[in-house]
Amino acid sequence: MTKVSMTKKRFIAGATCPACQAMDMLCVYHENNIEHVTCVACDYHAQQGESTPSTSTTTSDAVPISFIPKRR
Repeated sequence: MTKVSMTKKRFIAGATCPACQAMDMLCVYHENNIEHVTCVACDYHAQQGESTPSTSTTTSDAVPISFIPKRR
């Protein structure tokens, strides 16, 4: 018996396809650590390199946030 690999695809709410301008037709999925974006209306396809966590903030820049609700 052959094992079939299923990739979970998720639609991107509110996204507009850059090729056909259709709204809510883009879906995203990951395959081999590469993020793929596909339009189900016009078969547009784009991919980004290996998925890695964003490095926009470093650990030294991170500040813990404390939320303390006001009492009445």
